[in-house]
Amino acid sequence: MKKFTIRVYGILQDPQRGVLVSDEWIREDRFTKFPGGGLEFGEGTRDCLAREFMEEMNLRVSVKEHIYTTDYFQRSAFNPAHQIISIYYAVQPEEEFAGILKNKPFDFDEEELARYRETKQTEAFRFVHWSEFGPEALSLPIDKIVAAQLRKP
Repeated sequence: MKKFTIRVYGILQDPQRGVLVSDEWIREDRFTKFPGGGLEFGEGTRDCLAREFMEEMNLRVSVKEHIYTTDYFQRSAFNPAHQIISIYYAVQPEEEFAGILKNKPFDFDEEELARYRETKQTEAFRFVHWSEFGPEALSLPIDKIVAAQLRKP
């Protein structure tokens, strides 16, 4: 059965630190992407994004302006029977983030590695400085399009 998967992502920019990304290790594959996740039934896209930031980072965010929605066919990298529709919003933290941010890609600590061994999935967050940020900093095709748009003057 062919299905749609709707994903909602947040672009969090900090003038000093750059753009927030998530380094994820999922079933032997590693991806660098924008933070966010899947829309659940009965949920609006903005509510989804706020929930995802709370679940993944324990961070309350305000969802701001819409940045991009996929306008072409994109097959899911995880399930070829699914079409991905991705929606991107700017987000702003409502509080100072108290969690751990990494300084280099895929720098998983022991707790994150234990989570991977158990679930075959883990993630860590870091900022990519604006001088190093662009499509090449991200793994997923739709994220690369959004990164290129963000880099335009």
